[in-house]
Amino acid sequence: MSETPSGVRSGRRRSGRSFVIAGVAGCLVGLVGGGFRWCLEHADQLRGSVLEAAAGLGAAGRLIPVVLTAVGAAVACAIAQRVPHAAGSGIQHVEAVWRQEAEARTAWLLPAKFLGGLIAIGSGLVLGREGPIVHMGAAIGSAAGRRGRLDAGDAGETGDAQGAEDVRMLHTALGGAGLAVAFTAPLAGLLFVCEEVTGTVRPRLVLLTLVGTVTAVACSQLIVGDAVVLPLSDAPAPPLWMLPVFLLSGMTAGALGAAYSALVVRTLEVCDRLTRVPPVARAAVIGAGVGALMAFDPLLTGGGDQLSERLLTGGSLTVAALVLCLAVRFVAGPLSYAAATPGGLFAPLLALGALWGTLTHALASPLLPAGSAGAAAFAVVGMAAVFTGVVRAPLTGAVLVVEMTGTGALLLPLLIACFAATVTADRLGSEPIYDTLRRRMLERA
Repeated sequence: MSETPSGVRSGRRRSGRSFVIAGVAGCLVGLVGGGFRWCLEHADQLRGSVLEAAAGLGAAGRLIPVVLTAVGAAVACAIAQRVPHAAGSGIQHVEAVWRQEAEARTAWLLPAKFLGGLIAIGSGLVLGREGPIVHMGAAIGSAAGRRGRLDAGDAGETGDAQGAEDVRMLHTALGGAGLAVAFTAPLAGLLFVCEEVTGTVRPRLVLLTLVGTVTAVACSQLIVGDAVVLPLSDAPAPPLWMLPVFLLSGMTAGALGAAYSALVVRTLEVCDRLTRVPPVARAAVIGAGVGALMAFDPLLTGGGDQLSERLLTGGSLTVAALVLCLAVRFVAGPLSYAAATPGGLFAPLLALGALWGTLTHALASPLLPAGSAGAAAFAVVGMAAVFTGVVRAPLTGAVLVVEMTGTGALLLPLLIACFAATVTADRLGSEPIYDTLRRRMLERA
């Protein structure tokens, strides 16, 4: 009988070790990401208490949120300035590492993302928690692969190509686990890796992502619980005749997403030209502006979970209030991202989509017959469609929103709307936002 070649045995041992490392690293991602979410929840509560106390101080109290957010943005920017790729979402860096256009960063990235993201988002900037958690997850995956000597041959040999590939896969897979932890959405984490980060389905990568995602979400639930992020109890499947309505809704959301992407990029370009203004000072000015909005109405600022939850649970907002909130957050999101602090785009996009969907229902409801879908269904569909118009990942958007809200009955209209949003944004010539951000990052490196 012929013996198994030593290279095959070595590859099998490395393969098994990779899955063990993915599981261990996934546990760490869950604890770090869950801890980050826990800290943000308490930061939101603290910010709310400060705002309540400031409201009792009259006109002078309105300066407190302005100063609070300005200082928070400045400190977070100063932290990000000291660590390469710590500013912004970090998802574009994860994608660049997968494409071998950049090197994985681990030293100081995790504490910079954790502390800087906590200060920036906790102070009220319109940023999402998912960017820092994805980036921290990827850094943990890469570091775990190297510490597990996946990039080194057996018996003291130097690193080989397959080992380096395994480390790169762990970097990507654990980034997906980070997204799963950010929204308690394990399947969306897997789709995010395949559809957005890599654009391919590779069995080994899928399995590594599954292992990392399952362990990460399980460990994060020890800290933040297992409840869905935005529970929606009453969301029956809409009648089939409404599918064309959701198709049209997705088209409008795709156009909104294309405009939002353009504004994000344009705002970054404008800030790039302000070379005489130090980045920290620029962040402070942006933070002061967001703080002024917070003093007017806290729902206009922050990641947007509270706003989305209010819209999904039937919280009443007039058409004028919906238009105002939509317009303000449409501008405040790109401005906050331009502050160059750690923070993502996903969560504000979902809140923007909930606003757009609710507004669409408010405008269309007089034309719809009895038995039509309610405002909550339109809000859920709007969340996924606007996300897709910007990110251009329709399956990830649809499944992410289903897992966040528990609305499996709306999957068909979600898919229809995400398809329409993707086609519309493409036809408008809008590039997926992370492709643009990745190219900017590489040009500025």
